[in-house]
Amino acid sequence: MSMKELVQTAADLLAYDKGLLAIDESTRTCNKRFGEIGIPQTVAARRAYRELILTAPGLSESISGVILFDETIRQKAKDGTPILGLVLQAGIIPGIKVDEGTTGLAGHPGENVTEGLDGLGRRLAEYVQMGALFAKWRCAIVLDEVLPTQAAISANAQTLARYALMCQEAGILPIVEPEVVMEGMNSLQTSAEVTEQVLHTVFDEFYNQGVILEGMILKPNMVLPGLKNPDQGSVDHVAEATVRILRRSVPAAVPGIAFLSGGQPGERDSAILNAMNAKYRLKAPWALTFSFGRAIQHPALEIWGGKEKNLDAAQQALVHRARCDRAASAGQYNQSIEGTQ
Repeated sequence: MSMKELVQTAADLLAYDKGLLAIDESTRTCNKRFGEIGIPQTVAARRAYRELILTAPGLSESISGVILFDETIRQKAKDGTPILGLVLQAGIIPGIKVDEGTTGLAGHPGENVTEGLDGLGRRLAEYVQMGALFAKWRCAIVLDEVLPTQAAISANAQTLARYALMCQEAGILPIVEPEVVMEGMNSLQTSAEVTEQVLHTVFDEFYNQGVILEGMILKPNMVLPGLKNPDQGSVDHVAEATVRILRRSVPAAVPGIAFLSGGQPGERDSAILNAMNAKYRLKAPWALTFSFGRAIQHPALEIWGGKEKNLDAAQQALVHRARCDRAASAGQYNQSIEGTQ
């Protein structure tokens, strides 16, 4: 795939105010969520759940691309159709998570760096052969009273740059996810300062290593107070803070920004994304959309509960949540849309 084709893939993923759906949870994470609801933690159950998602009628009206896990991209549906075939039949662009999780950063207690660069070229070539058009790599930057250090930010920025370059050389569009993990008591202002520092470092490293910005999509966190902070801030304050630091740190050459959900309820994610687009869309040089996982999936997963009889209701909940997020990407979300399921 040429760079022109990578740019076109980015444009296709960002078109018509659609967003991305992440169903790339690791086996461990998926099993944990199943266990909380009482769903069997088996290969068959994970396949059935992801088939439920990919066969939901109307999903492609709101979802342009889906991020798969390695197990999923190799599976077949109940009727023998390859999972990738279901993605393509739905008119959705297939992508793949390629990082291998985090490990402790030597010399920096409490901080991590993401693994997976070893053998990545070979794995990318295989995924391209299978039909994946884009990939995703997540780095997790821990935010607390004393962290992160610049060393941890720089180490993760370097791995993101190497990943992005390897993707572009392999002909697969990189989705770049430098997530600032905000689980403590930190304020909105602290989150903004750290997120800006992280993004500046990432794009400095991209410039140094020669990543082509037009051939990538950024998947950052919204600027949020820590999850344990009782003052979560208003939707408008979060939207303003997020757009402000993005304008300071993300080059205009980047075609789009697809936010991760950050552990928030789906309705709040939709409201914040809507505020960004309704108030700041004309001031933003990039598309502002979503790349949510649990925020879209969670209602459907709870309804399904591993039972075939609940499949239709679960699919309706999934598609409803995706439609709300697409409306937010257009700046047209409101509470009346929440009641239209």
